[in-house]
Amino acid sequence: MNNGLNAVKEEIKKVLRGKDDVIEMVLCTLLASGHILLEDIPGVGKTTLAVALSRSLGIGYKRMQFTPDVLPSDILGFSMYDREKNDFTFKPGAVFTNLFLADEINRTSPKTQAALLEVMEERKVTVESTTYKLKPPFFVIATQNPIGASGTQKLPDSQLDRFFVRLTLGYPDHTAAAEILKGHSFESVGSVNKVLSAEELLSLQETAANIYASDEICDYIVSLCEATRNTDMLIQGISPRGSIALLKLARAYACLCGRDFVIPEDIHKVIHPVCNHRIILSTKAKAAGRSAQDIINDTLSFVTAPL
Repeated sequence: MNNGLNAVKEEIKKVLRGKDDVIEMVLCTLLASGHILLEDIPGVGKTTLAVALSRSLGIGYKRMQFTPDVLPSDILGFSMYDREKNDFTFKPGAVFTNLFLADEINRTSPKTQAALLEVMEERKVTVESTTYKLKPPFFVIATQNPIGASGTQKLPDSQLDRFFVRLTLGYPDHTAAAEILKGHSFESVGSVNKVLSAEELLSLQETAANIYASDEICDYIVSLCEATRNTDMLIQGISPRGSIALLKLARAYACLCGRDFVIPEDIHKVIHPVCNHRIILSTKAKAAGRSAQDIINDTLSFVTAPL
C-alpha cells in the first residue's frame, strides 16, 4: 500500500478498530474518485469514519443532517438580493466543500435527495440556470439507516447507482466492544492528524486512473454485468454505470496493492460493495431465500475469468 494511504489508514484506526476491510475499501473508492454509501444501524461509527477521513486528508469537510425539512437550497445554495450591489449574490450551500457528509440521507424527502444527483455525477451545481463547478477533490459520503427503520424512505435507484460502493461497518467484535466500554485503545477524533494533502490525493487518483486493464479484463467485467441482466433471479442487473464503477474500483484496488495492472482477483475483491446495491432481486429469488451476495457469487462461479 502507498505510504501516504497507509498513514491515512493508521490515523483512521485510532478511532475505528477492527474494520480494516471497510477502511481499505473507503480508500479504494477515494482513489477511484467515487462516492460512498454507509448503510448500518445508528451508533456503529459511520460519522466517526467520515470525520476521521477528512481530518487525515486535511481537506474541507461539511456535514448536513438530513431531516424532512431540509431543502435543496440548503444543499446547493441560493441567490440572495444584495442591496449594496443592487444585484443578486449566490450563497453557496453545504455541498461546496471537498468531503460532504450526508448524514441519514434516507430521512429527507425525495426532492431533497434528488438535489445531489447532478453534483455527484458531474461535480457541478446548477442554480437558477447558472452552473458552478466544485473544486477537486470532491466526494460524498452518505449514511443511511436500514430501510424500514422509523422515518426512513428508500433512495431512488438513480441515486443508488451514483454511489460507487455500499458498505456496512457492522457491530464491533467482542474485544473491540470491551475496549470501547473501558475507554482503552480508542482515541477521540481530534487526535487524528493530517498525513496526506489534497494535492497528493489528486496525484494518486490520476495514478489509479491510468492502471492498465487488458481487453480480456474489460471483456470479463462486461460478461459479469451481462450475466446479471440475463437471469430470472434479478429484475434489474448491473447498469453500464455500474460496470464503469467496477473497472475503476478494480484499478484503484490494484493501485492500493502496488500493481500497475488489473487482475481478475481485483474484480472479485470489489464486486460485492460495487454491485450489491445496484441489483434488484426477483420474487423467485426472494422466495428461494437468495440474497444479492448469493446472486453475485453465482455469477462469479459460472462466468469464466481470464487467465
